Amino acid sequence: MRGKFITLEGIDGAGKSTHHAWLVDFLKRQGKDVVATREPGGTALGEKLRALLLSEPMHLETEALLMFAARREHLDKLILPALADGKWVVSDRFTDASYAYQGGGRGLAPEKIMALERWVQEDFQPDITFVFDLPTEIACGRLAKTGAAPDRFERETREFFERVRKAYLQRATVEPDRIKVIDSRLSIPEIEKQLEKIIATY
Repeated sequence: MRGKFITLEGIDGAGKSTHHAWLVDFLKRQGKDVVATREPGGTALGEKLRALLLSEPMHLETEALLMFAARREHLDKLILPALADGKWVVSDRFTDASYAYQGGGRGLAPEKIMALERWVQEDFQPDITFVFDLPTEIACGRLAKTGAAPDRFERETREFFERVRKAYLQRATVEPDRIKVIDSRLSIPEIEKQLEKIIATY
């Protein structure tokens, strides 16, 4: 039986990575064979592209093309083989992030992203996508408190993240069956209960 593909999305600082780790552990406790991964990255080549994407200034279209190049490798080397083996794959970001960051945030025309999406993944989509939603000012405040050196995306303006957030919420409106919006203002236990309830329906 084919496994399930779950992706986690949201603006930087919304708590996505924290819940990614919890969700992987939860699924393992449910007896699932789970593969945890991330984008950009997930493969040896993908991680090299990630290092470039998070640090080097580049043209917007170069950024989008590199994101999808890493995604093509990710699908071929990790995601699709794992799903075919019956494993559940949980990824920290996938194609919705391209629509939100390169599209909403940076203003790349959506038809260009759609063309890359069709080329790279045809009609393949996640089974479930969780968008962790948080007001931009709270997310930026959380990022500032981490003390970690910000990457190229995390250094963007609050206005940029507001556009990214809006793009995520618009996609959730268009695809409500796949994309589930989680209010990240809730407590961690409350969020975990929501995730459990949604996962139980798949």
